[in-house]
Amino acid sequence: MEIIVNGQSQNVPDGYTAEQLVNSLELAGKRIAMEVNAEIVPKSRYPKYAFSAGDRVEVVHAVGGG
Repeated sequence: MEIIVNGQSQNVPDGYTAEQLVNSLELAGKRIAMEVNAEIVPKSRYPKYAFSAGDRVEVVHAVGGG
């Protein structure tokens, strides 16, 4: 199925989870936020949150500065 991740089309298998996406983007353990179809997905739900075809996903990570 196809989802849109940060504006780019990506083909993923059915049942693909937010946790799998984070791992594939090599962002595991980093401070990130994920929004799916304009709604925040809590980090605690990543392991069981499965995407649906056509979902629009935005993943951002915090960058320190000062």
